[in-house]
Amino acid sequence: MPTGADEAAPAVTRFGSGNEGYATLVWRRFRRSTMGMIGLVLVTLLLVVSVFADFFAPMDPKAANLPFAPPDMIAFEDQDGNFSLIPYVYPIGDTGEFDPVTFQPLTGLIKDNPTPTGFFVTGYSYHLLWFIPANVHFFGSTDGRPIQLLGTDKFGRDILSRGIIGSRISLMIALAVVTLTTIVGTLVGITSGYIGGRLDAWVQRFVEFVLAFPQLPLYLALTSLIPVTAPSNVFLTFVIAVMAVLGWAQLSREVRSKTLALARIDYVRAAIAVGATDSRIITRHILPNVLSHVIVAVTLAVPSVVLLESFLGFLGFAVKPPLISWGLLLQDTGTFSVIGSYPWILSPVVFVLITVFAFNALGDGLRDAVDPY
Repeated sequence: MPTGADEAAPAVTRFGSGNEGYATLVWRRFRRSTMGMIGLVLVTLLLVVSVFADFFAPMDPKAANLPFAPPDMIAFEDQDGNFSLIPYVYPIGDTGEFDPVTFQPLTGLIKDNPTPTGFFVTGYSYHLLWFIPANVHFFGSTDGRPIQLLGTDKFGRDILSRGIIGSRISLMIALAVVTLTTIVGTLVGITSGYIGGRLDAWVQRFVEFVLAFPQLPLYLALTSLIPVTAPSNVFLTFVIAVMAVLGWAQLSREVRSKTLALARIDYVRAAIAVGATDSRIITRHILPNVLSHVIVAVTLAVPSVVLLESFLGFLGFAVKPPLISWGLLLQDTGTFSVIGSYPWILSPVVFVLITVFAFNALGDGLRDAVDPY
């Protein structure tokens, strides 16, 4: 005969206990998504690198060396060809030999006097987290000589270091724009869908008015209103505000449609019947059910803003020097002659591709994880 304790014990199956919360269920399903976990790791690394960008940048992003220098090569061997656990950096230059057919000078590794590298080396001075003085870098040369793993631009500045520093501005713009659009779009969508009536009708006409604007000409027109002599922080704030003003409407439409469906569910009608206030119904019953869709929408919106900032920066309408962003780095690729002669100038595209892939993979994994719940 079973005892009372045995009858009271909760049933535990191979699927887990029956009292798991919503976050635990979503996390369990999310862990099964390989692409979602890859996206989560990449997004975490991107955020860490952007916050501690000066620590991860091997060179001073403003230091000028040889213009359009090709990328250096890392090899685990010394100049005599012996294997070394410490990698050496070999510049690529003229080998003194000629092609037997075209008689063009051949380029290759210059093995004379290689540059030794290491981790946690001393380099240019910076402020960690904007107020802690430091000069230690994650990777770099141990003797102070410059290394350009992705080559240099037309002014001789290291592209890798500028790309790492530029991640701070690009991701900051994306996260700030997405935060503003999420807050405004969620509030407008829930309010419009829950209250309904004339308010809903007028709000939706305004949303349609915003969505009807051709965004690219409007971006160019609005950003061109700021004079070139304006401070960088003013220009950056204006760019974020313009992107946020034009980006909240689509999310509000999506949130409104889900709110209309949730407002007709039995437990919401029961809350109305017992006299619950509108604010309590929205915050306790509707918002938690809309939040999963909002989280997924945020992760999928970040890549769109990164691509938009890169495109506007390429046209010269997003970030002005001395600030650095991925879009600003792509301005050097404006002519085909430069791309053909110096293809490593396209290296900043890799940063954009990794960011877009990481957030899209994370968003797809979250969307699949929250679907059954």
